[in-house]
Amino acid sequence: MKNKMILWTAGMISLVVVLMIIIVSLEPPKEGITRSQAFKAAALLTASRAECEAHQKAAGRSHFSAKEQGNWFVKYMDYLYDEDYLTEELTPANLTTAQGLLTYREASYLAARAGSSFKARVGANKHNQDSPYPEEDWWALYGAMAKELDPEGKITDVTAVLYGTPSNLEQAASWTAYTTEGDYGFEGLALDAYMDCEIRFLAREGEMIAMRELVSEDVTYPNVWLTDGSEGHFKVYLGTLSREFTVNGKMGKAEDLENNLVDLVLSRGRLVKIVLKKDRINGKVLSVTQDAIEIEGYGRLELAPNFNVYKLYGDFKTLSLKDILVGYNLQEFVAADGKLCAALVERQFDAKTIRVLLMNTGFKSLFHPSVELTVHGSAVLEYDVGEGKTESEELADGALLQIQPGDKRLANGRLEIRPAGDEGITINSIERAQGNPTYSGSLEIRQEADGLVLVNDLYLEDYLTKVVPSEMPSSYEKEALKAQAVCARTYAYRQIQGNAYSQFGAHVDDSTNYQVYNNKETDEKTTAAVKETYGKMLFYEDKAVEAFYFSTSCGHTTDGSVWGSEGAKLPYLQAVELRDRRKTQDLTDNAAFDAFIRNPDVPSYDSSFPMYRWETNVSSDLLSGKIGGVGTVQNLTVTKRGPGGIAQELLVEGSGGNTTIKTQGSIRSTLGDPGLSIAKKDGSVMEGSDLLPSAFISIEKRSSDDGTISFHIYGGGFGHGAGMSQNGAQGMAREGKDYREILDFFYKGTELREQ
Repeated sequence: MKNKMILWTAGMISLVVVLMIIIVSLEPPKEGITRSQAFKAAALLTASRAECEAHQKAAGRSHFSAKEQGNWFVKYMDYLYDEDYLTEELTPANLTTAQGLLTYREASYLAARAGSSFKARVGANKHNQDSPYPEEDWWALYGAMAKELDPEGKITDVTAVLYGTPSNLEQAASWTAYTTEGDYGFEGLALDAYMDCEIRFLAREGEMIAMRELVSEDVTYPNVWLTDGSEGHFKVYLGTLSREFTVNGKMGKAEDLENNLVDLVLSRGRLVKIVLKKDRINGKVLSVTQDAIEIEGYGRLELAPNFNVYKLYGDFKTLSLKDILVGYNLQEFVAADGKLCAALVERQFDAKTIRVLLMNTGFKSLFHPSVELTVHGSAVLEYDVGEGKTESEELADGALLQIQPGDKRLANGRLEIRPAGDEGITINSIERAQGNPTYSGSLEIRQEADGLVLVNDLYLEDYLTKVVPSEMPSSYEKEALKAQAVCARTYAYRQIQGNAYSQFGAHVDDSTNYQVYNNKETDEKTTAAVKETYGKMLFYEDKAVEAFYFSTSCGHTTDGSVWGSEGAKLPYLQAVELRDRRKTQDLTDNAAFDAFIRNPDVPSYDSSFPMYRWETNVSSDLLSGKIGGVGTVQNLTVTKRGPGGIAQELLVEGSGGNTTIKTQGSIRSTLGDPGLSIAKKDGSVMEGSDLLPSAFISIEKRSSDDGTISFHIYGGGFGHGAGMSQNGAQGMAREGKDYREILDFFYKGTELREQ
């Protein structure tokens, strides 16, 4: 009996073991991941797609055959081969290998190259070396490696709605996925099953690495523009591209829905509901912030989530919040539930008016502790009392107003003073070179946390009559003044569109940050220059140019690279001699530039002006106090010069270390000081300022008998050196050249148009 029991027990145990073996053998293996997908992800641990492409181009060769080099995965695998994350012995470079599944052996090798601690996570052994490495195990390993190899967090976890790929958008670029969080490359991934779904994916610098999760099949596209409705179909703009949808009869007729803002509700890829938003308002925009827009007659209105800006005239285009120009009424706003859902830009910007922030005395701040002004002629003072209502006060000629923070008329926003005639408003609490300035147009005052803000709203042409005399002496030749007027108008046109002060309801301020405005009295000659060039601006390929100008050259201008890489893309800003022959000298070598700048007799259109050549002396002690981390400054060397010889990099050597100062602005700031004495070409001396006059400089180290070190600077010109030299324009005008010739010289290839 005992033996039978033992046999029975042993049999049962054997049966269980056999059953376990059968169950294990029948369990489907965990799914693997293709080598191409895994190796793309691995490459993106340490480099972007663009960097992999650049690496491939720089190498000039590939591990793959010429026939296979067009495949999307080649650049990633080439990168890994060259960085020793792959070997051709273990992983041959061919299409068949790339399309196969990643093995434990390969995952182990790659993990070991990423860090010794990662190899153990793979779990490779002699039994599974050539088996597929499970996909989920790969992504767990990948997350661990990313923490080590991507300390800057360039790999991001993104959740977004997918609304387009080349399979459903004719306009789509190849291997590009369009999502509510931006456009992404998706080489090697299959996304079409997730169309109109919310998904979660890994990405690096615009390239998807992997689809990680289907978040939801129920999505809403809020505040999209619906158009072109006919025969049960309509077109809708999602982001930058358009798609067609089918509408059933319960939702209404497609042609009745077109040209409206809507919310589209979808479930499992099917349109189930359309929410129309028809309430529209319009009015002059008074200010724009990230969360609200102030509209004349409506006050400050909050922006709904997913607020959009659509350009409806000409070719449809999706714009951004910064394209809503203050001071203009170019759009209708669509509202729902008390918030703005979209702006519909319906007509082109015409640049008739400009809004100027008035800085305080000395141009030190945008904010005023109080304001005192005198009204000339009758005027109306109007202010917001809430709920879209306003009250007004009549102001008599000569009325004196004092506005303090806390004035009850500022409680709901701003107050506005609109003179009936052209006599203007004098602001007694501001002093300029001319005294207390008088402004045409209207004046708005609003209260901010730091004080009162003043905005002058006036016609652009009137603005220019007070810019030109503030930027160029009225005694200059008429043609030089006309060239200045065109530059000032073109510059203002671009600044209005730039919308830099939209949170205050302005386009520019009145200082050298933009163009100096109303610092000097208007003059018949400068006013005539503005009128005789009415509306004329400079364009290059249908775009208003960056009409930079500066005071005086050193005999040679620089190009747009003075503003960095973006400026280098402005082909009309060229580095040329200021002479009839308009040639370009190579002054990028220190020896060549030193000889050029130390010669006061180099011929130039502005060589007769005092700042054409200047000299100053800067002590080591002064620089040692300004430049941190180097100890006592012992030497200065210009190590890089841009076109025209402008200093772009300055090596500072000190007793405690070295540093390099980059960009012309930083170099001028480092070497400049109000205590400097600057000797001009004509023998006169002027006081220094926080900025050195220019970065067209040559530096000579000098040591005194007592060991004191100083640096003698030979310089030329005044200003950044790109665009039009104002004194160069004057020199050309003296020689009989008209404003068109002057502008063509300084902005080559541009076209003069009346806008």
